[in-house]
Amino acid sequence: MPLVFALITYPGHSEAPVTSAPLPMLAPWTGPYGGVPPWDKVVPKDFLPAFEAAMAEQRRNIQAIAGNSEAPTFENTLAAMERSGRALERVNVLAGVHFSTLKLGDVGKIEAEIMPRLAAFSDEIVQNGPLFQRIEAVYLGADKASLDPVQKRLAWLYYTNFVRAGAKLNSGQKTRIKAINQRLAVLSTLFSQNVLAEEDGQFTVIEKEADLAGLPADFRASAARAAEAKGLKGRWVIANTRSSMEPFLSYAENRQLREKVWRTYVNRGDNGGKTDNKATITEILKLRFERAQLLGYATHAHWALERSMARTPERAVALMEAMWKPAAAQVRADVAEMQAIIDKEGGTFKLAPWDYRFYAEKLRKAKYDLDFNEVQPYMQLDKLREGMFWAAGQLYGLSFTLVKGLPLQHPDVSVFEVKNARGQHLALWYFDPFARAGKLSGAWMNDYRGQEKLDGAITPIVSNNSNFTKGAPGEPVLVSWDDAETMFHEFGHALHSMLSDVKYPSLAGTAVARDFVEFPSQINEHWLLTPEVLNRFALHYKTGKPIPAELVAKIKRASTFNEGFKTMEFLASAVIDMKYHLAGGQTIDPITFEREELARLGMPSEIVMRHRPTQFNHIFSGDGYSAGYYSYLWADALVADAWEAFQEGKGPWDPAVAKRFHDCVLSIGNTMDPTEAFRAFRGRDVNTDALMRDRGFME
Repeated sequence: MPLVFALITYPGHSEAPVTSAPLPMLAPWTGPYGGVPPWDKVVPKDFLPAFEAAMAEQRRNIQAIAGNSEAPTFENTLAAMERSGRALERVNVLAGVHFSTLKLGDVGKIEAEIMPRLAAFSDEIVQNGPLFQRIEAVYLGADKASLDPVQKRLAWLYYTNFVRAGAKLNSGQKTRIKAINQRLAVLSTLFSQNVLAEEDGQFTVIEKEADLAGLPADFRASAARAAEAKGLKGRWVIANTRSSMEPFLSYAENRQLREKVWRTYVNRGDNGGKTDNKATITEILKLRFERAQLLGYATHAHWALERSMARTPERAVALMEAMWKPAAAQVRADVAEMQAIIDKEGGTFKLAPWDYRFYAEKLRKAKYDLDFNEVQPYMQLDKLREGMFWAAGQLYGLSFTLVKGLPLQHPDVSVFEVKNARGQHLALWYFDPFARAGKLSGAWMNDYRGQEKLDGAITPIVSNNSNFTKGAPGEPVLVSWDDAETMFHEFGHALHSMLSDVKYPSLAGTAVARDFVEFPSQINEHWLLTPEVLNRFALHYKTGKPIPAELVAKIKRASTFNEGFKTMEFLASAVIDMKYHLAGGQTIDPITFEREELARLGMPSEIVMRHRPTQFNHIFSGDGYSAGYYSYLWADALVADAWEAFQEGKGPWDPAVAKRFHDCVLSIGNTMDPTEAFRAFRGRDVNTDALMRDRGFME
């Protein structure tokens, strides 16, 4: 539910069925494992009436809590809130998966109609005066001392969320906040739908096989299949997604086509016409600033970071500035070496952004004798998935078994039962790996059902979603090294949810500060490069032999190669995100602002932002990462320091350190302040020098 994540609750409890409409989507989930999502009963045209019925039920729940004649207590107010809204959360999960992975036909129109209604309903709850008075009474009441630490944390969370959403404003201010939130819901939905439209509708068609020179065979084959799917048999299509763009720019020898693919990708949402996002961004920024001012904050960035580990924009900016100078210096050094290669080959052009990846690969080959085309035959999707499972088993005692016969939202999806070290059911894990029409690009994790123990044990249901290119029938899907790291990253989010062990649903799993939520995911990437994983699961798709030790050694020696590019590409996005949201109420032209601010910062001309403004779903398709994209860097500082804890022990598989990580980070959700959680794991506060060492920016 927008803004009030403390009100998000999870299905699984037995409860009276909703009687306001006989829609299957409203019913408690049934079947094994405490119930499973009824994908076979989802009818998109029923989303709107299902949401209306579920909101009506939640409204009755809220009225009962707010109108309770008994004095406010933790049990009759906060615990009651935790138990409310079950039907609404179920419908939200079913609809949300369609909005993100099955947005075909009328689903986009349905989403556009529903999102502002949900925003209005969320405001209706936080602006309920009698309800807030009860929450405040519990949080500030004399019997607060009788609450245990977790209950105090939950009371703080409810009170803080309501205040931050405007519970203490006057009636006129509340009315304006409600209007702003509804308009932002409309704009954010429009933004993401525009990006998806340009990803689905814009692509590069290659007519001649000679223009594929330099590209690996599996990429050519997937491009041919993509063309055939579009009725272009005999040609090749380069999809407008990162998983297609990056390998093309890395290996395609045709410079003109590299530029075309690059421009198609980086200009998403910036092409004029009905899917252009520039005016949408301008309005979003103005509304966010106005809302922050009404809520008593200097800017949206100050509002967004208040409950983060960074606490203030200034602390986040300080970390980014510390990384900018060494990253820029490394980029300049790498660019000089790449330009030397161009000149030596007789080139008469200056290195451009569409050349960077291509010549970076040449430079990697020259300096480390490493060609990632040699690595990819060992990167089989199914084997990597098995490797993730195995690593989770070694670290946390988990086991995974394929489950057949459950309802699925798409034939590409598979489901695995997860058991703990005692052989007990722990979770279900859904995997949706392939790109398709109507699916947002990128990779992410979803909770279908969160873990809790409020009225008995409720086990989580988690999904990972990717956009790999589907292989030919019967052939293994090969992914890049970067994509393999992303798989382990997103699985780290899934582990965070699956290993949650808390009582209250609002404190479970990944419901933590934005700059802490990336900590478990980013550290999980590190286990990919361990010899134990590579020797078992990085197997050649033809010979079945493990990746050669000398090739792994090359990967490790080159581990900090191109770190300047990767850091700068990210930092540019993170800094511009923060500057947008610190800019106040001025009317911002997003492209002019991007150009002028990056020039002022000294952005190398050979690199663009990883996410240019008009396609920056992280910050404009919702509030989630707005003024918070920096959080990946903040989490990286935690990761680098935490990984050194493993190295100081017995290595990556040290059972004592893994248990401490499980007990202090993965299992506790948001039951304690993340700074205290890290301190409990590491024995001290984070040391950011570890990040500089990890990036190769410090000897």
